[in-house]
Amino acid sequence: MEIEVLMLKQDDPSKCTAAKLVKFGLAKRAKRTGQDTLVLDPFAERTLLRDDAGSVRAVAAIDCSWELASRAFGRGFAGLPRRLPPLLAGNPVNFSKIGKLTTAESIAGALFIMGLDGQAHAILDKFKWGHTFFDLNGDLLRDYSSATTEKDVSKTAEEYGIVRSAVQ
Repeated sequence: MEIEVLMLKQDDPSKCTAAKLVKFGLAKRAKRTGQDTLVLDPFAERTLLRDDAGSVRAVAAIDCSWELASRAFGRGFAGLPRRLPPLLAGNPVNFSKIGKLTTAESIAGALFIMGLDGQAHAILDKFKWGHTFFDLNGDLLRDYSSATTEKDVSKTAEEYGIVRSAVQ
């Protein structure tokens, strides 16, 4: 799956996980999203399901500050908007907070749910804390990956005791 990042340059560049993915050739910098792109949007109405992989050629993440996310996503992007189900952050800044994922974690979570486990691990292998995301979410990701409906996703999150935050 092709990985694209739209970088809004709102955070500290030295901590930007999207920039690191571009630097290592794991993602390409994009200026816009296409109709055949899955756009990771924490405000999307629908939750990502494994079957969404068959409808797209790329996954796009919008790299922006959490404080400015509602404004950034309010711009609207072409493509298939999907939000991730509740996941725990493995990054050191927001460790174990629900939904406070880095761009790299969001992309890896989406890839894993869509059945692209190897590519998901390759994304987070570039970060010394990357394994922590999978340590925290491994079983949850496997269960989300087998969900066929949004109701299944909600039931899984409830079973794990994970509640979606206002902004994920």
